[in-house]
Amino acid sequence: MANKNRATCVMCGKSYTALEGFFIKSLGRDLVEAIKERNPQVRPSSFICLNDLQRIRLHQMEQTINRDLDSNRKINDKLEKELNSNTYVIKNTNEMKVTFGDKLADLIAKYGGSWWFIIGFCIFLFCWMTANTLHIFGIHFDEYPFILLNLFLSCLAAFQSPIIMMSQNRQAERDRYDAENDYRTNMKSEMEIRNLHEKINQLNEVQWPHLLDIQKTEIEVLNEIELEIQQLKVRQDELVRSRQRQTRHRSRRE
Repeated sequence: MANKNRATCVMCGKSYTALEGFFIKSLGRDLVEAIKERNPQVRPSSFICLNDLQRIRLHQMEQTINRDLDSNRKINDKLEKELNSNTYVIKNTNEMKVTFGDKLADLIAKYGGSWWFIIGFCIFLFCWMTANTLHIFGIHFDEYPFILLNLFLSCLAAFQSPIIMMSQNRQAERDRYDAENDYRTNMKSEMEIRNLHEKINQLNEVQWPHLLDIQKTEIEVLNEIELEIQQLKVRQDELVRSRQRQTRHRSRRE
């Protein structure tokens, strides 16, 4: 690099000093491959100027960032496509169609399976049997062994059992919808977790190494810019000294 001989840039074809660029053999493999894509006739002894080298490096950084963004976009599109499919659509059980008969069956099953019904029915039986046994107020329409009461209880059980079964069947259908919703929710959560794992793997295996490469390239570009600034300062100093020599030479002649 300290050699003052001039060299021709393999990209732009202009002539530069050795301090204004690099030889291909001193560059990294990825950078050399990027240069060869633009000029297949590049050799290890070829020379490239700082401007073209920086342009290629910036293009590489842009390509790396675009590839990472495309990869993330594909992962997000895949997740969104999966979540928008019918596999993960949750049904609202509160919007299930309920007829008047279903509501009546639920109401009867709710009241028939409560302590209020048991206590009230015990009071009813006690009053029935007491009235027909003690003949209170001359009432004895169903004498012992209470055949009419047995008939009434048999009819009540015959009607109440199917009604309760209707309510249980509807509740079983609701439970089936709830179980299906839970299954779809679990599948949706699993898909999101898989997407997160895929993103983390993408970060660990691809994007973070790319970020390190980009930082390394940025440092190299900054060093090259600093080198150019130093070269400009040297040229400026040379111009100042040249002008001073010319001024002295003119003053001596005068």
